[in-house]
Amino acid sequence: MKLVLLKPLSSIALLLLHVQAVVAKDSNKEAFHKRIVLEFYEAAINRKDYDRASTFLGTRYIQHNQTAADGKDGLRKFLAFLKEKFPNSRSEIKKVFTDGDYVILHVHAVREPGTKGIAIMDIFRMQDGKIVEHWDVHEEISSTPANDNGMF
Repeated sequence: MKLVLLKPLSSIALLLLHVQAVVAKDSNKEAFHKRIVLEFYEAAINRKDYDRASTFLGTRYIQHNQTAADGKDGLRKFLAFLKEKFPNSRSEIKKVFTDGDYVILHVHAVREPGTKGIAIMDIFRMQDGKIVEHWDVHEEISSTPANDNGMF
């Protein structure tokens, strides 16, 4: 009887160890993706440092923001625009979510100091440790909101 129970129990134990290893691997991968995106965001959006920011992009970078071009050259042009039009802009990441190869940021961006700013949701897709795709949506923060819940 003991031998009959031992085999299924050992199989279950091995399965649980495998599941734990997979979860740990995914968790480490997501933590790595999060770190890459946060470093990219700081370099690109807050420091407007193309040379540093471009190191985080894959060889092919797909941009879904309709005002920015694909690729590293699109990023270069966007950062040049920010430097020229909004040199004092600053973005504060309020929340970060990871899901496999995706990193999602909830951001408070202030282009001109003293203004309420913009709420932004950025979605990045990772591949081989590099950012390869980006989506975003923006919403101006209202001076007369319909509720008191806030944007963040």
